[in-house]
Amino acid sequence: MSWEKKNHGGDPTNNESKKYAIFIGRFQPPHKGHIELMDQKLKDNIPILIMVRDIEPDEKNPLTTNQTIFLLEKYYSTKNVDVTIMSIPDIESVNFGRGVGYEINEYIPPKDVASISATGIRNCIKNKDEYWRKLVDPLIQDDVLNYLTSYAG
Repeated sequence: MSWEKKNHGGDPTNNESKKYAIFIGRFQPPHKGHIELMDQKLKDNIPILIMVRDIEPDEKNPLTTNQTIFLLEKYYSTKNVDVTIMSIPDIESVNFGRGVGYEINEYIPPKDVASISATGIRNCIKNKDEYWRKLVDPLIQDDVLNYLTSYAG
């Protein structure tokens, strides 16, 4: 599914040198909205770099950075795509100047995807509402359930 795209940075590139498209997030937990967003680049055979913010777990972010990386690596290990996943220190902002030499894209999700929320998924699990399973890939559902039900934040 294609998302509306707005470029706030450099000129679009043909990406002949296979530069990476970066996605930064907490992914608490990774869900179909995250996957569909990243698919916007993967479907064009552009490699992606997923940068997971290294944050202290709390009620809003119950997964550890390593748990999040594990879930993403498990999901993408079953796909034939070029994905690198790494931890980065927590960030205050993402900044750019003019003529940065790369695109800075905002993808606007379709309404059905925009409504997906990691908070909603966590609340469903907490309330034993199985609806969350429609929002998380089956490959990582057991791990998500295990991580989120064992969190004692």
